[in-house]
Amino acid sequence: MANWSDPRTGAAPFATAGARTEARDAGLRSYMLSVYNYMLSGVLLTGIVALAFGKVEALQRLLFQVQISERGASMAPTLLGWVVMLSPLAIVFAMSFGQNRMSEGTMKALFFAYAGLMGASISTIFVAYTDMSIAQVFFATAAGFAGLSFYGYTTKKDLSAFGTFLIMGLIGLIVASIVNLFLQSGTMSLIISAIGVLIFAGLTAYDTQKIKSMYAYVGGTDMQGKAVIMGALTLYLDFINMFLFLLRLFGSSRD
Repeated sequence: MANWSDPRTGAAPFATAGARTEARDAGLRSYMLSVYNYMLSGVLLTGIVALAFGKVEALQRLLFQVQISERGASMAPTLLGWVVMLSPLAIVFAMSFGQNRMSEGTMKALFFAYAGLMGASISTIFVAYTDMSIAQVFFATAAGFAGLSFYGYTTKKDLSAFGTFLIMGLIGLIVASIVNLFLQSGTMSLIISAIGVLIFAGLTAYDTQKIKSMYAYVGGTDMQGKAVIMGALTLYLDFINMFLFLLRLFGSSRD
């Protein structure tokens, strides 16, 4: 007959609950680590490809050609250049709307293809800005991204409402950028860049929290691997956009 005063008789349920919590925490850490690993791999690939196309003239000529006008020399995309610049948008739409039909392997391949194409697309930064300023802005972006993502991961505050505001701001930013393509206003370009930095800084924290919360639904399921890739893509976009907007604000021109 069990001794009612034996503390071991009531310990098992609590021990089991504690083990489940520890297992979930370990699974969440592994999940988020995978997201960051893919995201950082994508950023590294983008940097390598951008450096190659920005420094090797033969590769550069495949995508861009120099045009001389009254405003001076400029880099204009070739036909292949336009394909390379527009392809990432097509990949994002394909991954966003077709993830349920795609295999995890296909999504990984598309993610790295996206990162490589983005590298080729933004390679002109090595023509427009000095190497030192690119490096300085990159490391500043990395430090800011790390802090913001850490906040999004650890904060107990629900950032959902904040995220809705940021997404609305992002739509406005896209519209303003399209308008400025025709206006060619330097002042408006600076304002757009400053707002862009703030929006993607906020989205970094919001997206990190959203990716973390997604684990409750996909953890241990067949969808976990796909969720990792989509999470990595989301944070990759936050990082790259924040970097480019900061570069427009603080980058030192080669001119």
